[in-house]
Amino acid sequence: QVQLVESGGGSVQAGGTLKLSCAASGYIYIFSRCRMGWYRQAPGKERELVSSTSGGTTTYADSVKGRFTISQDNAKKTLYLQMNSLKTEDTAVYYCMAQCPINTYWGQGTQVTVSS
Repeated sequence: QVQLVESGGGSVQAGGTLKLSCAASGYIYIFSRCRMGWYRQAPGKERELVSSTSGGTTTYADSVKGRFTISQDNAKKTLYLQMNSLKTEDTAVYYCMAQCPINTYWGQGTQVTVSS
């Protein structure tokens, strides 16, 4: 059973930084056989892709390019999202996602609140 557990969310002022972590367990090949990513959902809006990584290729939403960086530690089975220069519009619940050959898995989400 794949489990994804996010941490690192919180409240920060605009211009600040946060680093989200997603600890993965239950599938030893998760980083080599799954596309990993971060999504977010703001109140009243649909869930949207923030960033993803697969086979060394990374993608970013236009709204976060140059500010957010996705990375992973294979030994720790942990996915990260470094968020710099945060804006109020980055406020959302952030979800970790693993799109694997058999199924797609989601974490429970972590709240990020950016105030002006």
